[in-house]
Amino acid sequence: MIRGLAALALILAPLPVLAQAGLADVRARPATDEVIYFVLPDRFENGDPRNDRGGLTGDRLATGYDPSAKGFYHGGDLAGLTKRLDYIQGMGATAIWFAPIFKNKPVQGPKGDESAGYHGYWVTDFTRVDPHFGTNDEFRAFVDAAHARGMKVYMDIITNHTADVIRYTEGEAEGYKYRSLADYPYSRRGGVNGAPINPGFAGDQDSSPENWAKLTDPSFAYTAVVPKGEENAKVPAWLNDPIYYHNRGNSDWVGESALYGDFAGLDDLATENPKVVQGFIDIYGRWIDAFGIDGFRIDTAKHVNPEFWQAFVPAMLARAKARGIPNFHIFGEVYNDAVDPGSLARHTRVAGLPAVLDFSFARAVIDAVGGTTGTAVFERLLDGDVLYKGGPAAALQLPTFLGNHDMGRFAMFVKQENPGASADELLKRVMLGHAMLLTLRGVPTIYYGDEQGFVSDGGDQLAREDMFASTVDVYNDNDLIGTDATTASANFDPAHPLYREIAALSAIRRKTPALLHGTTKLRAISEKPGLLAVSRFDPDSGREVLLAFNTSATPVSANIAIDMRSAAFTSLLGDCPAQAAAPGSLFLTLPAFGTAICQAKD
Repeated sequence: MIRGLAALALILAPLPVLAQAGLADVRARPATDEVIYFVLPDRFENGDPRNDRGGLTGDRLATGYDPSAKGFYHGGDLAGLTKRLDYIQGMGATAIWFAPIFKNKPVQGPKGDESAGYHGYWVTDFTRVDPHFGTNDEFRAFVDAAHARGMKVYMDIITNHTADVIRYTEGEAEGYKYRSLADYPYSRRGGVNGAPINPGFAGDQDSSPENWAKLTDPSFAYTAVVPKGEENAKVPAWLNDPIYYHNRGNSDWVGESALYGDFAGLDDLATENPKVVQGFIDIYGRWIDAFGIDGFRIDTAKHVNPEFWQAFVPAMLARAKARGIPNFHIFGEVYNDAVDPGSLARHTRVAGLPAVLDFSFARAVIDAVGGTTGTAVFERLLDGDVLYKGGPAAALQLPTFLGNHDMGRFAMFVKQENPGASADELLKRVMLGHAMLLTLRGVPTIYYGDEQGFVSDGGDQLAREDMFASTVDVYNDNDLIGTDATTASANFDPAHPLYREIAALSAIRRKTPALLHGTTKLRAISEKPGLLAVSRFDPDSGREVLLAFNTSATPVSANIAIDMRSAAFTSLLGDCPAQAAAPGSLFLTLPAFGTAICQAKD
């Protein structure tokens, strides 16, 4: 019998990739059945060095390319992603979500502190692939290659903002501080005592095209100007007119500025305007029509007014259905660094988002596995599932994750909370977190590089390491988890214990309906590091699968409540007793940082 995740990762024979599937089979698969792999194309694999500079000439401030600097393009592209599909699929991933690939402003930022748009979130042209990543034809080839393998493709999209092109003639000394609706109403130029403008305009109180046609002067708060030479920087062309932006200065992330303010200087779109709503329906609908993609992750979703999503989401689902994609997966980013399901669920009810990234799940696992809390944190997490529109069934569609390109990597959080831990303990803790990710409710999402033990030194640029051989010093000096390798060499090792664990657990998940779309019943928690036990039930047969995790550094033994009908068990992972200790009770022993998956027999 297999005794723990480390043994599982090391002794399993090579795992086959998913069987080839027809495109109709791929599209028929519900979102709950996926394992998502999230990747920044620029940092994954350089398949075509000819596009490293995006067809531009000059130094790094002109081309954006400097592979030795963490904030510039490094050369990864769509050709590299296509080349590595075997590797991605080999760990059990069935869907690929990648950071935006639309054409970006190559470089922006204050003089002396510039960085590049390698991450994809500074879009100027929403209709084409950034030349640093390839071409629209190469994107089509990538989508077709993924579909041929039975894998889905999720695009990362933005509607909240564009690249920073618009400038303000005032406010530089104060850092373009946010100017509120009350102090700077749409009806006056430059404040309540300014000259009257936009007569008859009722603001977002009236979303009709007739009302928004009365907004003719965008200089209600700041005087917005487009620098010479950038008048036609954005595509489609309507995006070049400042009338379609809020022009109120930088968001301070609270109150109304979260909706109306510029996100770190990026041009904030007036998403209340029907022209903007229809414009983005047209933009992203064409990507569905042309390429047959399978879903959208929506960047900065909480910074867009709910009415926009109430129109956009149904339009995208209808567009996808017309294209023969019945299970188009849409999930929004609602950043929140707390176990607070209510703040996430609100956006499924008010904005109508079908799903959101489950930041509460990430926080719960980080805290429990890191040892800063007990496993009782999962009670708050799972109790909150009723808050989502559609209840616990809707929560099954939430993409769950452990870390990402903004907040930092899971291994980093674990290491920070356990600075004296040995390399073996860190590996066991990180493997435990991935066991939770791949078996608890939700759609598990792997952040690229986590399967190779990447740690990161922080969030944002510090958590965006290269998978191919890196020349960034701040990446290459990190000690990785579970390996002696560094990021100075390529890291696509299918023998890495984390890669093997993810592959093995993905295989178990695929074969166990309860883990894909089963209901959840919390069985055991602890106020201190220790036992977490959860039962999941096959929605068709009702068969129970008991999940048990030990977050403590010592073994735990306990009687765990089970369904009265579950008399005998098969071990899918770990040591599981063959028989219940008594009707309704299973006695289980878990090693330090151990996991058991026990499936009741029919």
